[in-house]
Amino acid sequence: MLKPGKKSAQPNYVLVIHGGAGTMIREGSTPEQRAMYRAALSRALKAGYEVLKSGGEAMDAAVAAVSVMEGGINNLLQSHPAMPSSRRGSSVTLITHTRNPSHLARALYLAPQLAPHPMLSGAAAEATGASLGVRQADPSYFWTEARWREHRRGLGLPEDPVEYPRPEIPDDTNSETTDVASFSDDKLVGRVGDTPVMGCGFWAEEWERDGGFVKRSWDRLRGKSKYEGVGVSGTGDGDYYIRRAAASNIARRMQYLGESLDEATQNVIDDLFKEGGMGGVIALDRDGNVALPLNCSGMYRGVIRPDGVPLTAIFFDEQLTEL
Repeated sequence: MLKPGKKSAQPNYVLVIHGGAGTMIREGSTPEQRAMYRAALSRALKAGYEVLKSGGEAMDAAVAAVSVMEGGINNLLQSHPAMPSSRRGSSVTLITHTRNPSHLARALYLAPQLAPHPMLSGAAAEATGASLGVRQADPSYFWTEARWREHRRGLGLPEDPVEYPRPEIPDDTNSETTDVASFSDDKLVGRVGDTPVMGCGFWAEEWERDGGFVKRSWDRLRGKSKYEGVGVSGTGDGDYYIRRAAASNIARRMQYLGESLDEATQNVIDDLFKEGGMGGVIALDRDGNVALPLNCSGMYRGVIRPDGVPLTAIFFDEQLTEL
């Protein structure tokens, strides 16, 4: 998320979202389904855009966008916000009753006196959220027939019955901006993926540019700020993102190797692939540049800028276009 600075003559905000990466193929869905997914991404982008257009905070815009996907493309059980200037973040995982986990993560972030830690899980996190007015729901709210059938197929079981099973609900299904298709379904109970792990599944940071007098002068002449920054969200094989500290690794490559946003994100995604990890990232730098590399067949993704036109794509070989 990039918001216009105080000296910006024109709006320069950018909102980037993903709805998960996976092994989706065109033959596995109908044109109507693909249009439905892209429409959901567009609605999410427009929800966040309206917040930014009215002068709202970047975090509120991100939560507005994610909230649409939490109730649309899929249900979430993890979430996280982070602010680049302080490296402060708040994430939640193993959530079973919070209707919108993004609202819970936001509420905890804004209440450091109640939640001073960067990550909380389970009942304790939800109890704190409930005390802050975060809306709760019965676990059946998160159940969908399509995901339940997919879950049973992954276990080698018959797809029936399809009614909601009270004793059993997957506890680590999706990523913050809705990880719709996971590479490793049916994970062990208690496993926590990269999504709530700061520096691995998400990261936001600013730093002062290095360089001597000549470089700083040249940057000023080109209108560049003395600060550089990046925000990252990943989706895919979470275990590999954790092992590689993927999200913060992008920032370090930009800061210490002088790589551009495109170079840093692509290099990290390539490194993940070499080790067997598949997925993608969405990233945004302080200048409004966007990168959305992936090393798999698809990633639900989208961008919206001050013109208010949502651009979305699903498959690896697609460019961002208006629906």
